Amino acid sequence: MSHARVSLALAFALALAACDDPFLPGPTGGGGAGLGGEAAMGGEGEGGSVDTYDWGLPAGFPRPKVPEGNPMTVEKVELGRHLFYDVRLSGNETQSCGSCHQQALAFTDARAVGLGSTGEEHTRGAMSVVGTGYLNAFTWANPVLASLEDQALVPLFGENPVELGLAGLDEEMLARLAAEPVYVELFPAAFPEDADPIDLDNVVRAIAAFERSIISYRSPYDRYNYGGDPTALSEAALRGKDLFFGEKLECFHCHGGFNFSDSVSHEGTTFVEVMFHNTGLYNLGGTGDYPPDNTGLFESTGEPGDMGRFRAPTLRNIALTAPYMHDGSIATLDEVLDHYAAGGRTIDSGPNAGVGSESPFKSELIAGFTLTPEERQDVLAFLNSLTDEALLADDRWSDPWQ
Repeated sequence: MSHARVSLALAFALALAACDDPFLPGPTGGGGAGLGGEAAMGGEGEGGSVDTYDWGLPAGFPRPKVPEGNPMTVEKVELGRHLFYDVRLSGNETQSCGSCHQQALAFTDARAVGLGSTGEEHTRGAMSVVGTGYLNAFTWANPVLASLEDQALVPLFGENPVELGLAGLDEEMLARLAAEPVYVELFPAAFPEDADPIDLDNVVRAIAAFERSIISYRSPYDRYNYGGDPTALSEAALRGKDLFFGEKLECFHCHGGFNFSDSVSHEGTTFVEVMFHNTGLYNLGGTGDYPPDNTGLFESTGEPGDMGRFRAPTLRNIALTAPYMHDGSIATLDEVLDHYAAGGRTIDSGPNAGVGSESPFKSELIAGFTLTPEERQDVLAFLNSLTDEALLADDRWSDPWQ
């Protein structure tokens, strides 16, 4: 990635980025116009295969696609780990990527919305970076960012909102890195073909490689589904699994597959699909509108049917990533079930008042359902079975500066 390409990619990405950071049946469509049914985008996939990097995945678990221009190596991932947690990558040296993506919280931050290095509060929450190597869309509602390499530029240099606040400071940032003895060793090891490896291109490549390596695959659900351990899931979780993947709740349509999300591809897939959904979270004035600073895909396309459409996040480790929804406006998983059971959220008063179930832009998959108290607990037991305790303490993804 030349400096010219970096500038072009950054300008294109930032034009549409707005506080967007940073696993059985497949996704199906939903109502409305926009980028196709349920705001879907399709195209031919890209990405080379990897032959030598050990992902550590169980049998039957697919490997992420890797761009031909950024092959995975142990040395590159290790460099990316140091950069991910380095406050020198913020303008005022107060935050790192890891500030908003904390390993103990499945790489989220427990905040309703993000908080940038300059103290600016964002309009959307920090999405988990777990499993992002499988994604075709990398933020809540930006259809343009096509790779983790491009996405990494947004938190570094974006100004609307400010995240790490490096706009205009890229040379200063590189000088900081060049003055660190650790990087004098790590950059040449990761990019041995480069005479002067400490550059912005390689910073972005290394961070993307590290993020691509972060995969959740050791939860009780995985031990049951991939490890062949019939005791890994409780009876309640097994009943909840049947409900989750059944037509009564419809959860799997947007949170299906091995990544428990849609907009997914991996080694071997050739078609790229990107999906965005309106879940009836808001219906301002009965017209289907969302709060004006947070209208989802509509901000990019201007198409009425794209109002309130956001990407479905992974449900892996969902018990650890509260609060929920793009704006953190639902506090608990119990309340999330209430929202979907009602077929959309009702807000009785205030500027956001409206009956979400009556939104003209809501996906037809959000039809509502009724659960007995026992069934509710079963669904929650299944969602809790998606927590990967090993991920939270794995040294491969920990802060090397501590």
